[in-house]
Amino acid sequence: MTSFFCYGTLRHLPLLGIVLGRAPSSLDMAQAVLPDHAVYWAKDQTFPMIVAQAGAQAQGLLIRGLSDEDVARLDFYESGFDYDLSPVHVVTEDGNAEPAQVFFPDVLLWQPGAPWSLTEWEKDCGPLASTAAIEVMDYFGVKSDDQIGRMFPMIQARAAARLNAAAGVPVSPSGLSRADVRISQHRRAYADFFALDEYDLSFRRFDGQETDIVKRAVFMGGDAAIVLPYDPVRDVVLLVEQMRMGPLGRGDPDVWQLEPVAGRLDAGETPQQTAYRETLEEAGVELYTLENVADCYPSPGASSEFFYVYVGLANLPDKTNGTGGLDSENEDIRVHLIGFDALMAMLDRGHIRNAPLVLATLWLARHRDRLRNTA
Repeated sequence: MTSFFCYGTLRHLPLLGIVLGRAPSSLDMAQAVLPDHAVYWAKDQTFPMIVAQAGAQAQGLLIRGLSDEDVARLDFYESGFDYDLSPVHVVTEDGNAEPAQVFFPDVLLWQPGAPWSLTEWEKDCGPLASTAAIEVMDYFGVKSDDQIGRMFPMIQARAAARLNAAAGVPVSPSGLSRADVRISQHRRAYADFFALDEYDLSFRRFDGQETDIVKRAVFMGGDAAIVLPYDPVRDVVLLVEQMRMGPLGRGDPDVWQLEPVAGRLDAGETPQQTAYRETLEEAGVELYTLENVADCYPSPGASSEFFYVYVGLANLPDKTNGTGGLDSENEDIRVHLIGFDALMAMLDRGHIRNAPLVLATLWLARHRDRLRNTA
């Protein structure tokens, strides 16, 4: 049996329970400190790190009597974040020193920032971390920690999407909701950057009866911000062109698509923050305000993806810089400036095949006069 000293996020009991796969109330736990150590935020990150610091005391939770499976689950969860185990002696509230294992960060990867606050982390990051941990621990015994580390940004994106969805306001006229769906079995058929989930389920019919059990599948993406940059003074929009997997997978020869700026919400970002960031990254343009077009599911029959669509007002340049995108993401994006009349002509000819662009263009046609009159 092994003892662990948790100084950081695993002091959040809901997260600890998810990682161990059992209720924290079943654990032998005590408050303790690790002498000559302190806990800080990892600089520019949302997690803590522990460092040696003479005279300091790192507050934490001592968990005694952990089984081999408990240790394996903890190691699986933490190893994906480049933490390694080291033996220490901690001091409990009654003054006794006890041996324990501690996860230490790789000091070459992270630098300490401000002193860490569990309360602050729980308020700002706890729900996202706990939701993401549910998916991470579903892969225990299935995927390696290296695979989890590579997948983790999209795991966080899916977790953030779940939290965003839970905060939504119901608008269905029938009054039927998720509570009217009975899930018999849920399987993750595929998981990497994206995921594919299968369900055996039944649901309440409009006549009040319940359907037979049916099999359904859903593509698990994340939430995304979509922005059509528009200069109301020059009456010009900015579009980007890049290779897209959807047309390629469908067999369409027209694989390079004209579309608005688009990007997935990073963990902790609001849709508006993503919109501003992606427009700068993809097109090198700074927006000065956002106009909300719609918050919507582009394909609710098959995909969990959810789009926050905007028209972003900007002072667009006379000429584009040619190409944009991030080298780190292997993006190769060409930027186009198109007059509003030319955009509408493209729409009328059926030359716009990107649904969010169609939506944003029609919204712009409706609100263009207002935007130009107040520019």
